[in-house]
Amino acid sequence: MTITKKRDIDMTEGNIIKHLIIFSIPLLVGNVFQQLYNTVDTWVVGNFTTNEAYSAVGSVGPVINMLIGIFLGLSSGAGVVVSQFYGAKQFDKVQKAVHTCVTLTLIMAVIFTVLGILMTPFMLTLMKMPEEVIPEAKTYLTIYFAGVIGLMIYNMGAGILRAIGDSKRPFFYLVVSAVINTVLDLVFVLVLKMGVAGVAYATIIAQGISAILVMITLVHSDSCIKVSFRELGISKEQIKLIMKIGIPAALQMAITSFSNVFVQSYINYFGQNIMAGWTTYAKLDQFMFLPMQSISLAATTFMGQNLGIGNVERAKKGVRMASAMSLICTAVIMLILVAFAPYAAAFFNDKPEVIEYSTLLIRWISPFYLLCCFNQVYSAALRGAGNSKVPMLIMILSFVVFRQIYLYIMANFIANEIIPIALGYPAGWAVCSLATMIYYKRTDLLKTKIVS
Repeated sequence: MTITKKRDIDMTEGNIIKHLIIFSIPLLVGNVFQQLYNTVDTWVVGNFTTNEAYSAVGSVGPVINMLIGIFLGLSSGAGVVVSQFYGAKQFDKVQKAVHTCVTLTLIMAVIFTVLGILMTPFMLTLMKMPEEVIPEAKTYLTIYFAGVIGLMIYNMGAGILRAIGDSKRPFFYLVVSAVINTVLDLVFVLVLKMGVAGVAYATIIAQGISAILVMITLVHSDSCIKVSFRELGISKEQIKLIMKIGIPAALQMAITSFSNVFVQSYINYFGQNIMAGWTTYAKLDQFMFLPMQSISLAATTFMGQNLGIGNVERAKKGVRMASAMSLICTAVIMLILVAFAPYAAAFFNDKPEVIEYSTLLIRWISPFYLLCCFNQVYSAALRGAGNSKVPMLIMILSFVVFRQIYLYIMANFIANEIIPIALGYPAGWAVCSLATMIYYKRTDLLKTKIVS
C-alpha cells in the first residue's frame, strides 16, 4: 500500500501560508457550491413560485441544521482523529479510524432519516410557523430527511479526505452535484411544475451523487484511507477518540441550532414580508461565513497534523496566520455586500418590500462578521488540538444562553422591533470571540492532543 499520494498535504513542514491557501481555496469554492444547493432552491422558489413557498424553504434551515449539526459535530471529531494519526504517521490507526467513521455514518443515516421525518411537524409548531406556510415547509422537510443519507456520507467522506490534506477532490464532487442540482431544480419546477417538492427532490438527488463520488474515491484509494467493505466495523479505541471530540461538537451544533428555532420564532412574529426578508438575508449570511469557515477547517487540519508530531510553535503560528487571512477575506466580502445589498437581495426575491427588509438586515449585521473570524478560527484550532469541550461550552453559553436572554429582554422590555432583535446574533458573536480567545491563549495545547 502506498502511504502518501501527491493529493495528500503534509502540513508538518514547508511554507505555512502556502499550505493554508492551497488547502483553503478548493474548500472555499467547494463550500460555495455546497451552499448553492439551498441557494438555488431558494432562488427558483423565490422567482417562480409563491411567497409562501419562498418563506417555507428559507425558514426551515434551523430544523435541518439541528439534526444535521449533530452528525457534522461527530464528523469533525472523526476528522481530528484521522489528521492527528496521519500527522504522527500512524497509518494503521488511520485505517481503523476511517472504517469506524464509515460504519458510524451508515448507522446514523438510518437514525436521522427516521428522526427527521417524525420530528418535522413538532418543530414547525415550535417555530410558530404561519399556517399558510406549514404545508410547503412540511413537504420540503419530509423529502429532505428521506434522502439525508447522501449529505451524511458525502460530509464524512470529504472530512476524511480533508484530514489528510486533500481538499481538491471534495471540491470537484461538489461542483458536479451543484450543477446537477441546478439543472434538476429548473426541470422539476419550471417544466414539471412540482413546486417545493421539486426543489427538495433535486437537492437529495444531487447530494446522493456527491456521496457516491466520495465513496468511489475512498474505495479505490491506494493510500492509508482506503475503504474495504469487508473491514467495516467499529473499533472501540477509535470510537472513543471520535466521541471524545465529536460529542461536544455535536452537542454544540445541535443545541445552537435548536436555539435558532426559537430565534426564528421571534422573526416569524413580524409576519411574512419580514420572514421573506430574513430568508434572503440568511442566504447571503451563509456566503459571508464561507471564507472564515474554510480557513477555520484549514486551521483544524493544520493544528491536528502539527500537534501529532508535537510541533506546538508551528501549530500556533499557523493559527495566527489563519486568523489574519480570515479577517482580510471577510472584510473584503463584507464591504462588497454592504455596497450592493439591494442588488444581492433582488437576485433572490424582487418584491420591493422583501428587498427593503433584506437590505436593512444586511447593512446592520454584516460589519459584525469580523467578530466571527476569531471565534471560528480559534475554536477550530482548539478542536484540532483535541479539545472540543471548552469551545462547546463557550459557544452554547454565548449563542444559546446569552442570546436567548438578550432576545427575551429585548422583545419584552426594550424594543420588539426587527433590528434590535436581529442584533442578538452579533451580540452573541462578540461574547463568544472574547471568551474563546482568552481561553486559547491560556491553554497548553500539548495536554489536549489525542496522539501519544
